[in-house]
Amino acid sequence: MNHDTAKPSSRILLTGGRLLSPADDLDLSGDVLIEDGRIVALGQDVDAGSADHRIDADGLLVCPGLIDPHVHLREPGQGAKETIATGTAAAVNGGFTSVCCMPNTAPTIDSADQVEWVRLKSEATGRCRVFVAAAATIGRRGESIAPIHTEIAAGAVAITDDGDGIDDAAMMHRVLATCASLGVPFMQHCQDPSLTRDATMHEGVVSARLGLVGWPRVAEEIMLERDLRLNRSIGACYHAQHLSSGGSVAILDQARRDGVRATGEVSPHHLLLTDAACDGFDTNAKMNPPLREERDRQALVQGVADGVITVLATDHAPHAAAEKALPFEEAPLGIIGVDCALPLYVEALVASGAIEWPRLVELLTIEPARLLGLDRMGLGRLRPDGPADITVIDPELDWTIDVEQFASQSRNSPFHGRRVRGRAMLTMVGGRIECDRLGVASMA
Repeated sequence: MNHDTAKPSSRILLTGGRLLSPADDLDLSGDVLIEDGRIVALGQDVDAGSADHRIDADGLLVCPGLIDPHVHLREPGQGAKETIATGTAAAVNGGFTSVCCMPNTAPTIDSADQVEWVRLKSEATGRCRVFVAAAATIGRRGESIAPIHTEIAAGAVAITDDGDGIDDAAMMHRVLATCASLGVPFMQHCQDPSLTRDATMHEGVVSARLGLVGWPRVAEEIMLERDLRLNRSIGACYHAQHLSSGGSVAILDQARRDGVRATGEVSPHHLLLTDAACDGFDTNAKMNPPLREERDRQALVQGVADGVITVLATDHAPHAAAEKALPFEEAPLGIIGVDCALPLYVEALVASGAIEWPRLVELLTIEPARLLGLDRMGLGRLRPDGPADITVIDPELDWTIDVEQFASQSRNSPFHGRRVRGRAMLTMVGGRIECDRLGVASMA
């Protein structure tokens, strides 16, 4: 990581915040003492006498650094959309201290050399921790299995063909078995391509009115159900990415009840928006999987509330302005997310009464950490001698989303101009201040 703007060697004291670390059953008012990139002490009896700098966190939440297990940093090969430098700057701007990047790049991250390239580029230009989800098949074409063993040996933390689902059942079986043998999670983009050819948005009343080819829920549900049935005997760590259908929540719920090893994630846009956002052919609302109907949105929120969906992930997908300016049918799928995800989660889940702040923090920290094995590094929690990856949040701050203020290189968001509440005020990665809205970075 590139941390030219901060120095981790001084002793920093965060004082008077609400310390919230669900993985440690920690929820109390207290202090956090940080030195050399690690947490020295925390709680109500911290010896603050030797602190070089104090940061007043009164009225703020002090949490483990947020983790996003599903982002597109677009490098290698797609620097016009995003770079590792700009994507990680966007991440810390939104309170995320760790991200996991997807392999649908040019070339595909489908070898140990490509995994190593991302690691080196992240160390040189990144603002937060970057982990890699490497491809399951060569070129993500679903035809030949990738060298998963060497990808993992090179540092990949997950396997996925994200952007495409693996539609061949025999290949899916082989990939799951390989991941199970290595103890690494497989993350599936659930989409049966035979049901989505030429589709651009959810199949429903809005698509019919706009004259657009519809994308049915069953395209997601049928692949999810098949995969979960395959995994009953394999026992891989199976993770369903960016769920969009209410039916998928029911399928995942039943599989988990039956003892299948499986988790699922949901993104801010599917928790808040419906296919009505595509009215007027707004390409900022064109995404994969597509926005669906109100009953799906409600089912996804309820799935989080019920504990069926246990991970939140943005699916941050930057595109150049010229691409999104194309006609709806031709514009690329996807929206950006990390700059503004936190208040959107707050609106969809906390303000709605579905869950409370401790559970939201859990969904954004220790749950994705456990999915990717990052908890073994101490990420996703606050504890003495653990890494000082910390996000300080003002849960009451009202502000308006302005894409021109994003750190991302792209601007493709349907949330521009939305009034929201809650914001990351300080993002600290390994004891280094990477985003500062408290006005304290000059002391670090």
